[in-house]
Amino acid sequence: MVDDLRLTMERVGERFNLGEYEIDAYLAVLEHGQLTASEIADRTDIPQPRVYDTVRSLADRGLVELRESRPMKIVAVDPENAFGNFRDSFSEMVEELGARYTAPARETEAVSLVKSRSTILRYIEEIIDSAEFELVLSLTPDLLQRFHDDLVEATDAGVSIDLLVTPASEAPDPAEFDYMDVCTTARTRRGITTPVLAVADGEYSIYATQDALRDDRDRYGVIFNRSALGFLVSGFFGTVLWTTADTVAADGKDRPFPRRYASIRRAVKDIRDLDGDFYATVEGRDIETGDPVVVEGRVVDLAFEDTEEVASLIVETDDGPVHVGGLVAALEDIEGQDIRIGREEPPGRADRLRDGAQQQTDD
Repeated sequence: MVDDLRLTMERVGERFNLGEYEIDAYLAVLEHGQLTASEIADRTDIPQPRVYDTVRSLADRGLVELRESRPMKIVAVDPENAFGNFRDSFSEMVEELGARYTAPARETEAVSLVKSRSTILRYIEEIIDSAEFELVLSLTPDLLQRFHDDLVEATDAGVSIDLLVTPASEAPDPAEFDYMDVCTTARTRRGITTPVLAVADGEYSIYATQDALRDDRDRYGVIFNRSALGFLVSGFFGTVLWTTADTVAADGKDRPFPRRYASIRRAVKDIRDLDGDFYATVEGRDIETGDPVVVEGRVVDLAFEDTEEVASLIVETDDGPVHVGGLVAALEDIEGQDIRIGREEPPGRADRLRDGAQQQTDD
């Protein structure tokens, strides 16, 4: 069975231009989930000086990820992702590789550094697909075209999307391209220095240089798996990139309420120019004690500066007014982590009252 799999890999290797060293290293990493360069040399006949070139070649083909630690770790990419586009031609081989694949533990890692273009692109796609209600993106025009269908699907599912396209000189002309198919608000920004990034629901995020998506040697992408770190990317996007860009398309008042937000700034910006009453349900924590809290009530005031350094809501609750800020708030009473804005009443309140009444009846 192993010999048959190796023969199949050699045939596929001809298509991917894989050499003997690449095949040996790839199979070794698949069997163990992740290895160091020294461990690969110990488990194969690859000379130690050739290991680094070999694994970087595999990373360039999207077959492994390189974790920039000491020592560097070579992490297996699920064969379903690595070979998925060629499934029709060698689905049987993918199944056999999958049987040997040992998934490395990634959930506990707050930050991952990757240096493979294909891996960066895969993470961007995963982040877009994982967004449930809010997505911020900085993409090149080429990436906008690449992820067009994914963004259409997210927009149709009701995800609020802030899209930044750079460089502006190469961005699609709004007279010829319907930005509202792929986002809620679209802006463009000059130059090629703007990084590529994506943040889903204020949590899962990636930051990469534009060089990382070309063939430059010094390229990298940083994956943030925890909300506190995703907030850093989202905050950088909102205060540094978004505020220095020009709006080319926006849906304005068209989206229905209730709406859900990970960012207090997005919530405040959405309602500040609209008429009528608004109601909020905010899940977060008390900034003094750290205790989790839920705030419900009518929005009676808001604060917002065009620099986006200040953004907050005042919610009138049964116990009095409560000042709600965003993540890592210091000036307000509550750090808002999950913010829902409605028109008639606090979103979800009717369901909670009904559930509470049912619980009392059961008791």
